[in-house]
Amino acid sequence: MGGSSETKLMQDLLLYAASAALSCLVLFAGLRHLDPNRESSKKALEHKKEIAKRLGRPLIQTNPYEDVIACDIINPDHIDVEFNSIGGLETIKQALFELVILPLKRPDLFSHGKLLGPQKGVLLYGPPGTGKTMLAKAIAKESGAVFINVRISNLMSKWFGDAQKLVAAVFSLAYKLQPAIIFIDEVDSFLGQRRTTDHEALLNMKTEFMALWDGFTTDQNAQVMVLAATNRPSELDEAILRRLPQAFEIGVPDQRERTEILKVVLKGERVEDNIDFGHIAGLCEGYTGSDLFDLCKKAAYFPIRELLDEEKKGKRSPVSIFKSFSSIFFCLNFFIFPITMLPTAELTRIPYQFQFLLTRKEQIN
Repeated sequence: MGGSSETKLMQDLLLYAASAALSCLVLFAGLRHLDPNRESSKKALEHKKEIAKRLGRPLIQTNPYEDVIACDIINPDHIDVEFNSIGGLETIKQALFELVILPLKRPDLFSHGKLLGPQKGVLLYGPPGTGKTMLAKAIAKESGAVFINVRISNLMSKWFGDAQKLVAAVFSLAYKLQPAIIFIDEVDSFLGQRRTTDHEALLNMKTEFMALWDGFTTDQNAQVMVLAATNRPSELDEAILRRLPQAFEIGVPDQRERTEILKVVLKGERVEDNIDFGHIAGLCEGYTGSDLFDLCKKAAYFPIRELLDEEKKGKRSPVSIFKSFSSIFFCLNFFIFPITMLPTAELTRIPYQFQFLLTRKEQIN
């Protein structure tokens, strides 16, 4: 009887242990699926491995909030924009190289005294489409620093207090990965002027960001810089502007800069050897770099449209179209004329925002 009782007791204990283990497993799996940062943690781990490999550093230890921010780290190898691929803005590009890129790549040159310390903030401002974001991409590409592209949506949380912790994670992660650049596009939407009507959570986020950026406990020798871009600098809080001492206006390009932009945009495309970039740029007064890119892109469709129209009319066989397609697809045989000189038939085919397009049909036929 004694042996039978002991056997039954052991069976009951094993059953209870198995039930407890299964319950813990189910509970653990359920909690993992309820974790709001689960997917971010997976993605962040991949980012951290990629960064560690690129920088030749060991894998860093991060908390769940830093894992969320790590998803916004940009790999410079995936960026195809360099300073040479940006037309015009030569003075600003040189200044950005000296103030931003050089201190990060050659810290030994800026380690003597307080005046040569690393920059803490740089602001790019100007009208839309003038190249602010492209300059930021070029800085990320050429600096070799860790580039954290902060998205405001990632700093917002439904949980009380998480927003401040996510803001703190931006800087703590940047310090761990320095040299680092924290980029905030449309910064006025996040760090605009503080008003009494602002939500408490937003005010706390702004205060936390400013305190960590340049506050009592900030390491002044850290190689961490904030790069901001905006179309509305007047909307920024005064305390933010103080932390952005280096401000560059990226304005509408002049004729010389428009000429350089056109050359960069059409580099590698099939264009006429005698195309007059200066003449075209002179007729595009007020165009931004983005406008010029859209203008050239629209022009590139005209030869294709002509070929398709002729194909519908049966004027060209598929064979002849195929032979001429490769030479015409990227060919921009267009001049720019005042809108008043265009025939009425052409006006209906050209969108109003592209004010001066006219094709030379004799070169297409």
